[in-house]
Amino acid sequence: MVRRSLQASDIGIQQAKRAFARKGWTQENLALEVGLKTRQPIWRFFSGRPVERHIFLEICSILELNWREIAADPPDEFSDPSEIAQAPVLDIDVLVQQVRSQRQEKIQDQCGILQLLDMGHPVAIDDIYIDVNILEDIPSQQWLDISNLQNLKPTEFDRFGSGEVEHKQIPGMQAVETYSKLRMLGKPGVGKTTFLQHLAIQCNQGAFAADQVPVFIVLRNFAEESRVSGEFSLLYYIRQEFVRSGITEESVIETLLEKGRVLLLFDGMDEVLNQESNAVLREIRRFSDKYHKNRFVATCRTAAKKLTLRGFTDVEIAPFTSEQIRAFARKWFVAFTKTNTQHGQAQSLQFIHKLDLPENWQFRQLVITPLFLHLACWVFHGQEKFPTKRTDFYKQGLDLLLGKWDEARGVERDEVYRGFLLPQKLKLLSQIAATTFEGGQYFFEQRVIEQYISDYIRNLSEVAMEPEELQLESEAVLKSIEAQHGLLTERARGIFSFSYLVFQEYFTARKIVASHNLQALEQALTGLVSHITDPHWREIFLLTAAMLRSADGLVQLMKQHIDALVAQDPYLQEFLTWASQKSLTTPSPPKVASTRAFYLALARHPHIASHFTLACTLDQGMLLDAVLDNLLLECAIDRSQDFAYAHACGDALSNILSIVLDAGLHKSLQQLQEQLPNPNQNQEKFQVWWQAHSSAWIEQLKMTVMNYRNINHHWQFSQQQQQVLQRYYDANQLLLDCLNSNCEVTSAIRQEIEATLLLPQKELEDREWQ
Repeated sequence: MVRRSLQASDIGIQQAKRAFARKGWTQENLALEVGLKTRQPIWRFFSGRPVERHIFLEICSILELNWREIAADPPDEFSDPSEIAQAPVLDIDVLVQQVRSQRQEKIQDQCGILQLLDMGHPVAIDDIYIDVNILEDIPSQQWLDISNLQNLKPTEFDRFGSGEVEHKQIPGMQAVETYSKLRMLGKPGVGKTTFLQHLAIQCNQGAFAADQVPVFIVLRNFAEESRVSGEFSLLYYIRQEFVRSGITEESVIETLLEKGRVLLLFDGMDEVLNQESNAVLREIRRFSDKYHKNRFVATCRTAAKKLTLRGFTDVEIAPFTSEQIRAFARKWFVAFTKTNTQHGQAQSLQFIHKLDLPENWQFRQLVITPLFLHLACWVFHGQEKFPTKRTDFYKQGLDLLLGKWDEARGVERDEVYRGFLLPQKLKLLSQIAATTFEGGQYFFEQRVIEQYISDYIRNLSEVAMEPEELQLESEAVLKSIEAQHGLLTERARGIFSFSYLVFQEYFTARKIVASHNLQALEQALTGLVSHITDPHWREIFLLTAAMLRSADGLVQLMKQHIDALVAQDPYLQEFLTWASQKSLTTPSPPKVASTRAFYLALARHPHIASHFTLACTLDQGMLLDAVLDNLLLECAIDRSQDFAYAHACGDALSNILSIVLDAGLHKSLQQLQEQLPNPNQNQEKFQVWWQAHSSAWIEQLKMTVMNYRNINHHWQFSQQQQQVLQRYYDANQLLLDCLNSNCEVTSAIRQEIEATLLLPQKELEDREWQ
């Protein structure tokens, strides 16, 4: 049997000391390079005392020495048949298959299942895994001018840097096959660990890298066990893993490594505590240099990319595409349904259908990572709909990023927040969100965000800090928020944003709601209402209304501000008065305010109002006004001299007569119809008549409609009045959306607001007086 320890000969010691001197190290330096906790084995080596064989070999390798020339009485490695890894007669392919067979159950147990959030049972990785795409060009490393980013639309914000347009995507498996040393970067929850587990299972089954043995290493576990054992050595750690699988001969793993027959998967570089990260990185560098023939894949959060690995190619996992979202949903609902596969597929189709609805675009922007997509599927599975109160969903997502995701996986992070508690972190993020959003900034330079953090720390700390210390602290906090929570992200070099626009909006609304007293809350709500005509603030209003314990004050302020938009314009007030009076003539309207809105839209955009009439109301009076208005529009178009159009107007008038109940109006319209020649008898005569008399006939029609139905007024709005009206309509729609967002509003306030929507100022004052 080959000896388990080796010692240096006298001549070997001299050679080793000369090589050591050339390095210019201390024994402590050499111990760290070898991965030892103390320098005692180094001292024993240079003293000619016995040292464990693997340590002896490591020392010689680092000093670039041939261990046989250094060792006293070096053994014949192949003298013992039990050391099968070194036996020249053994086929390496046979050894790979033997080891994989012995390790198969361990790898399957280690990587074959996923425990997703608080789900009661694990799921097989093959039942849920979706192939990921990667970006070879990392977005955060590009140089961009911040002015190029500020004009992005909200719907484009979260997709910036996802590789859909500006960066080419390739399949993740292709990247692993292309680069022998690969580091997969990614934001929290994008599936880095799952991808490594998938690689391990595929290799284990022979579907990928069939000539290699998979070794999956959670780096935080390696660091912890190395700290306990004092052996900061990947080789030693892997040997222990093999021993647990019944492979006791140390030389087995060395043979596989030397022949390049190992797939090494290092998970979670960012999850190693700061005090151990340098030692772990140094060991990975040394190990991957020494055994460079093997295939290496490591994962790390994008924010921790400065933990560089020499010789490794960095790529980044791309957010899910629409097709990947659909594929994941199909797998998720089949895997987690409690009935059958068919029911799961049906529910996944329902999920995708509702996700694609226009009103759910915020959810679509958020579910581009497996973490949030799983959360969305879970919520939908329980309710069969997306939550009306989106704030609840956002809060669950933030809880995951702020700790629960790491907690569920047993990850301990370095705490560099200078003693920040969770409420203080939330307050800081709310302050950053509100300040940047108020300034119209979706993207901000690193120096700006660090200044916001400095101001917060300065106000929080009771002890004065030196400017340089404060600057360093601000940099550390920013990096921690990015690396630990992923809530702030570097979009390009030195340019940051919130990782999702909805989180910037949520934290902005949270700052308003979390005002420390009633006076401060009133001031915050007044400030919010000043933005009621700005479409960028729409989500802030909806989120604030949903988060307030009582939204009465907010909706009343909104109503007052909206009415004031048109209060000082007499012509607009006349317009509102007409619409109000017209709504009162409609028999049994479902809601008077709805009728007012209809007539305001009809007067401004008749060609639009006529299209939505049948869908929006069953009221006969409103239907009649819409079709009459549409008839007048048809008669007035430029091609009205064309016979086909003239014929169409006659047919439309015939159809209108069938729904007119008023005897006077019916008689007047019938007289107009009788003036028209019969087009079926003499087409030429009809066309001659139409060309000669159409203008007078259309004027009679207009006067009849105006006299009996009080529509077709020629409202001549200036460009400024049109803009004011558009803002007025949009603001009223926002107010209604807030009322319909499950916010807490008392029934009396709700009824009063709905009853007084779109009323002119005089009627509002009369109601208040009454």
